[in-house]
Amino acid sequence: MSNSPEKKKSKILRIAISGKSGCGNTTVSRLVSQKLGIKMVNYTFRNLAEDEGVSFEEIRRRAELNDEIDRLVDHRQMEMAMQGSCILGSRLAIWMLHEADLRVYLNVNLEERIRRIQKREGGNIEQRMQETVERDQLDHERYLRIYGINNDMFSFADIIINSSRLEAEQVANLIIGAIPKEHLEALAQYKPEKK
Repeated sequence: MSNSPEKKKSKILRIAISGKSGCGNTTVSRLVSQKLGIKMVNYTFRNLAEDEGVSFEEIRRRAELNDEIDRLVDHRQMEMAMQGSCILGSRLAIWMLHEADLRVYLNVNLEERIRRIQKREGGNIEQRMQETVERDQLDHERYLRIYGINNDMFSFADIIINSSRLEAEQVANLIIGAIPKEHLEALAQYKPEKK
């Protein structure tokens, strides 16, 4: 968390939330966004596929062959995040959003992540376990290759939440509780009225 005078007086609040698939990142980011009344940024391969008019599988295939796909998604995400106050929820948010006022890492054990993914996407546990372990490895290798980021090294985050046994609402409340008071006050003071 930055303590610079400029940041303390800022009307802008940016929170970066990261974690691996199945950690609850999107759900928690959405809840924090709703509770604070600020936009959520979560631009993904799925969004790019929609923008390009192709299938998600096609974008994933392209990304395997071309690192520019990752760079494009991350660039668009950063552009959106820099437009004002936001909750940026993405696998690399805490590494990429240098202007974040709060960096949060959601750490969930593999078994719980698998359970959540299987509940969300169906299939059997063994299938989801194999896919998730492979995806984790591919993501790790890709982030190292493209950005030099080791996504297993997150100790620099302002807060690390083991959300394996917590409900999303509890995690969102912990994050909001960690926001420096001056940021919450500035956000409340300058929040546009809803019509």
